[in-house]
Amino acid sequence: MRVLVIGGNFAGSTAAMEIKRKLKDKVDVTLIDRNKDFVYIPSLIWVPTGRREVKDIVVPRDKVLAKRGVNFVLDAAVNVDTEKNIVYTEKGEYPYDHLVIATGPKVNFDIAPGVREHCTYIGTPPGAMDTRAKLEEFKKYPGPIVIGATQNAGCMGAAYEFLFNIEEWLRSEHIREKVDLYWVTPEPYLGHFGIDGMPMGESMLKSFMKMFHIHYRTSVGIKEVTEDKVILSTGEEIATRFKMLMPPFIGVDFVANSPGLETGPNRFLPILPNFRHKTLTNVWGAGLAVDVKPPFKQGEVPFTIPKTGYPSDVTGKIVAKNIIATITGKGKLEEKMWGDIPGLCVMDAGKKEVLILSNHLFKPRTFAIMLPNVIFDFGKVFLEKYFLWKLRHGYSFLP
Repeated sequence: MRVLVIGGNFAGSTAAMEIKRKLKDKVDVTLIDRNKDFVYIPSLIWVPTGRREVKDIVVPRDKVLAKRGVNFVLDAAVNVDTEKNIVYTEKGEYPYDHLVIATGPKVNFDIAPGVREHCTYIGTPPGAMDTRAKLEEFKKYPGPIVIGATQNAGCMGAAYEFLFNIEEWLRSEHIREKVDLYWVTPEPYLGHFGIDGMPMGESMLKSFMKMFHIHYRTSVGIKEVTEDKVILSTGEEIATRFKMLMPPFIGVDFVANSPGLETGPNRFLPILPNFRHKTLTNVWGAGLAVDVKPPFKQGEVPFTIPKTGYPSDVTGKIVAKNIIATITGKGKLEEKMWGDIPGLCVMDAGKKEVLILSNHLFKPRTFAIMLPNVIFDFGKVFLEKYFLWKLRHGYSFLP
């Protein structure tokens, strides 16, 4: 039995190693990814300010996967023929009996004119390093900074983290008094996060903005970005010397080039609650590649839900369990909607942090809490060390 996994970060590596761990020689598992290293993406927010180097937060995939009996192919998947059950890559073709698509997303930098050309982005190692270089130049000629998210974005949490880390960095560089710091977001209120907020979240973030002297604009989109200003959907123009905006995610080219996957306009995979494709019984989706509808009413400026590491890891386990049940004919397929996954997040706030915990990511919830830790961000650091240790050893079965 051949299981093919496309994409090897949180969801893909977890699914691949769990399937091989449980089925052993009964299954041949191959993982294809265009990058040789696993990247612990949550820590990329620390790379621009030099708190982390990229080498500190990557793990080579080949040794880990080989240790767990998973074949690793360093290649770029181009498309899939879902009738022939063959994935085509830049270097070859791979037949499968079960296909797991865990590619993650593509970033839509063309959401507004000038975003691609004039904004930095912290969601990839090259983007984080480019942001570091831009900050080094910024130190010579400090001025206004704009940080936030565009319309249709869903990754507001990372942008909030970067905002507070930049505020702390400005103080450490002794240039804070020379900088007007702006936060812009499509959220209707601070702390919505794309999950319809958390108890006390808005008031907590308002107090942070006041304490750190940060100007903010909510319910705004980006009309245009130029070299020296950000123009909001309201018409307001903010002069700026540095800007970092989180654009929206869309499905990757591999998915877009595969019409048999029957995706919608956002190119994410249509899935059932068991993370099986809605019409293809041997195709599964995990992590950020799956389509999740926002559970809240949209305002004037659209935005969407967050897709983060912990839910990705959980969906990888669900997919593995359900593929194993399908192959062996034993056990019931597990069903869990994305919004029913527990909320577990540590939002860094510049060597401070906020613990965000809930029994469900989306409402209704029976338990939800935000706990500030203004002394140190040991929770964020602990999660980083734990996940990197877990991955280096291939302990995919651990939470």
